[in-house]
Amino acid sequence: MSGHSKWSTIKHKKGKVDAKRGKLFTKIIRELTTAAREGGGDPDGNPRLRAAIVAAKGANMPSDTMNKAIQRGTGELPGVAYEEVTYEGYGPGGVAVMLHVLTDNRNRTTAEIRHLFGKHGGNLGESGCVSFLFKKQGYIIVPRSAGDEDKVMEAALEVGAEDFFSDDPELYEIYSAPEDLHKVKTGLEACGLAVEQAKVDMVPATQVRLEDKRAEQMVRLMEAFEDHDDVQNVWANFDIDAKLLEVS
Repeated sequence: MSGHSKWSTIKHKKGKVDAKRGKLFTKIIRELTTAAREGGGDPDGNPRLRAAIVAAKGANMPSDTMNKAIQRGTGELPGVAYEEVTYEGYGPGGVAVMLHVLTDNRNRTTAEIRHLFGKHGGNLGESGCVSFLFKKQGYIIVPRSAGDEDKVMEAALEVGAEDFFSDDPELYEIYSAPEDLHKVKTGLEACGLAVEQAKVDMVPATQVRLEDKRAEQMVRLMEAFEDHDDVQNVWANFDIDAKLLEVS
């Protein structure tokens, strides 16, 4: 793999801030409900639900809130049915952007996504215009406090990881085949390594370097998408100065 997503790292660091605003819980609840509706309420037989439960626990979501979201998906409780939509487009400087959305009003959401693209120097594109630039991968975060680099890398490779990055001062990033995500996560935990996050991600194969105004525009665009309640995930293939990605 020739690149990895800087935004996935910053999203993880922003998680505690988002949780305080209720944003993270809103997104996880929608994912729990949709995953349960699509694949049933048993996480052992529903990998998507299992991953959503891991995310919910990682965000310290109360068990009652999590269970009610699942029950709304299985029909045990009344709830809203969300439609899954993927949007693709371009950010400043031609950066490729993909969004995974869960919405109860597709027309409204499409108009809002188009507006956000235009407001921040980008434009909404056609389906398939940038998806070929991304590869679906399992993505795992392990804190540096879990162990030294050689130890964590060796453990990751032994349990089936495909790639390992250690360029962030706070954490290690581990990638696997999507279908191996649970196996790698549980393997790392069996080695005594804490896992802070485990999910399926879209990883860019190449990156576009941005400087100055375009870099600032790109950060504002990504933050605008993250703040939108319907947007579950946003991915982009930019490379910018790390100072612009500092968590405030």
